[in-house]
Amino acid sequence: MEQKKEEIHQESVPIFGYELLRDMLIPDILGKHSPDILYWGGKQLSRRFPLQTTEELISFFNEAGWGTLNVIEQKKNEMTFEMNGPLVERRLSLKSDVTFKLEAGFLAEQIQFQKKCVTEATDEIHKRSKSVRILTRWDDKDRIE
Repeated sequence: MEQKKEEIHQESVPIFGYELLRDMLIPDILGKHSPDILYWGGKQLSRRFPLQTTEELISFFNEAGWGTLNVIEQKKNEMTFEMNGPLVERRLSLKSDVTFKLEAGFLAEQIQFQKKCVTEATDEIHKRSKSVRILTRWDDKDRIE
């Protein structure tokens, strides 16, 4: 009996369609609360996809089409990530008030899950290098069981 290999086809969404939803429609619907709700939404998404390692985080960002994620600095109670890539560059070039709060919320919740400490994250846009830095900070004294 011949075994058939399962083929995996990656569907792709046109960048323009993604931008219409993420950078135009959602902010219009949410108004001035858009950054806060996107941060919360990132945390909610993160709870659905608990990841164990930094490598899994990097892979998730790639698969989600959010950009290339790298750890650029790690200290005792903080990690700094950098996002870049074509989608990040395009989002930065098309809109002046673009945020990456969804990704920041997602990373905050993932690091909180991994470190078992309350964690928050901030996003920082670097237009010159066409990248975004996300700084996650946690408090060892504020443990989560």
